[in-house]
Amino acid sequence: MKTYINKGYTFFRTLLLGAVTLLSCDDVAFLEEKPKDFLAPENAYATVAGIKQGITGLHYTARYDWFSPGNDDLQDVYSIYKGLGTDIAFHGEDPGSTRFLCNYQTYLIPTSSYVTEYWKRPFILIQKANMLIQFIDESDDAIWQKEGQKQQYKAEAEFFRAFAYRHLVSFFGDVPVLEEVVSSAKTDFVRDPVSKAYELMERDLNDAVQNLPDPGKEEDQGRITKGAALHLLTEVYLMQEKYNEAVATATQVINNFGYALMTQRFGSTVDVFGTGDVYLDLFAFGNQNLSENKEAIWVVQFEPPTLTGGGNVRSGRAFGPAYFRMGNTPDGKVAFRGELVNGVYTGLSDTLGRGVAWIHPSLLMTHTVWENDWENDIRNAPHNLKRDFYFDNPDSQYDKQKIDFDLYPADAGRDRMRDTCQYIYPFFMKMADPCNIFDNPATSGHGNVYKDQYGMRLAETYLYRAEAYVQLGRNDLAAADINKIRERANAKPITAAEANLDYVLDERARELYGETCRHFVLRRTGKLLERVRKYNNNPRFPGLNIQDYNVLWPIPQTQIDLNIDADFPQNPGY
Repeated sequence: MKTYINKGYTFFRTLLLGAVTLLSCDDVAFLEEKPKDFLAPENAYATVAGIKQGITGLHYTARYDWFSPGNDDLQDVYSIYKGLGTDIAFHGEDPGSTRFLCNYQTYLIPTSSYVTEYWKRPFILIQKANMLIQFIDESDDAIWQKEGQKQQYKAEAEFFRAFAYRHLVSFFGDVPVLEEVVSSAKTDFVRDPVSKAYELMERDLNDAVQNLPDPGKEEDQGRITKGAALHLLTEVYLMQEKYNEAVATATQVINNFGYALMTQRFGSTVDVFGTGDVYLDLFAFGNQNLSENKEAIWVVQFEPPTLTGGGNVRSGRAFGPAYFRMGNTPDGKVAFRGELVNGVYTGLSDTLGRGVAWIHPSLLMTHTVWENDWENDIRNAPHNLKRDFYFDNPDSQYDKQKIDFDLYPADAGRDRMRDTCQYIYPFFMKMADPCNIFDNPATSGHGNVYKDQYGMRLAETYLYRAEAYVQLGRNDLAAADINKIRERANAKPITAAEANLDYVLDERARELYGETCRHFVLRRTGKLLERVRKYNNNPRFPGLNIQDYNVLWPIPQTQIDLNIDADFPQNPGY
């Protein structure tokens, strides 16, 4: 699914309060719209092509909301989804900001527009999925082109509904469970128990497992398959402490579809900062969709801006240090000359892009988790985790010398917090795309990356199963799954005695940093409070001032205020 056209999924909009109730009975039939010469769900979803466009819309919405921060509000959403507010990262550009979850007490307030984004966007995806499901159910069987296609398309919509509810119950707890389109003003929503949401998620995902195609048989790249549905179902089981069921579904993913951890080099990786390895290959431009890549379960599709529907991931901007802002060398020259574009030096390097330090790795990520395998683990190799940066200015005596802020005289007036939080810090290169500059050459790509992104990959499935095994007391089997990941990384194997829940979380950090929502795993394991307080070393707010009640986020006050015909209680503590 390589072309995303923003069309066909935005037809429905919830009616505003009022208006409809003012119509008299005699006027209703007269005023009823019968779409003939404009797009509406009734005619847009009357054909397989139209319904497929609706499926594309679901992919577009998920891609835009969870993988591609395209506006100011989504910068926070993206960054928190990728690790801010947990044990693995804090906001580096300004650790004392009122944004980016630097301080739980100033960020998680019911009137915050950022909290509202986390509430409303999953419900928008649910509404779109519900609409598509409704029209698929009501469709004429004669329009379908092959056996099982109707059930397959419905199953894909159900996957995205479950995907959205997984997010909502993790962040907010009890939420309205909506299985039908909200087609008029509604002011009497209720907070259904999370058990009802889990029941819907299980039903949706089990239906998806039955009706989605096997991996490799999907209609387009990026479409959802049985493997993706089982992977998500495994997570849903873990959230409910259904550990035997989680083991069973994870085992199906691992054994039944031809997936495999990549252990040999593949693709056409350009090694920029070293000799490279298979872990670097996993994240190199163009390698995610290759048929030889057996580790990819769901790949979210991106394209350069020259193609219709192209879009970027701002992971280079989010994760990269703002080295270009650090000013001068110790002898007073510009620290980075950068690339020559149109006769002018930009101050930026095409190998590093233009980072802004939204997401700074915690000390846990940069040092603690690597201590026992610093030299062995390929994920800590210089080409995967860049720790050393060098001055770039031939006019300076420090040109090509490693940047060390101790080189500056004591009276240089440097701000050590900015130096190490915003300007220079270890950069996980899987979040970048060195030298692939598709736009904005004068700003070395402006922090934009156009690589396809892993929505799911098999390494996480192994760690899901390891988590379930730990919870079941089968630490020997947990160690075996963890060692599958560690063997690929050339790291020392662990024993059953070492395979506890914290070790699973540390291995997830090593393997999956920047790929998955850390909040989900810390909440379901009951480790959010403990590990944020222990490991988040934001220099302004160590531990991020997290309180016990911050495990769940506040319901946006606008939702409560508009719900005038039913009680809609706030989460405790807010």
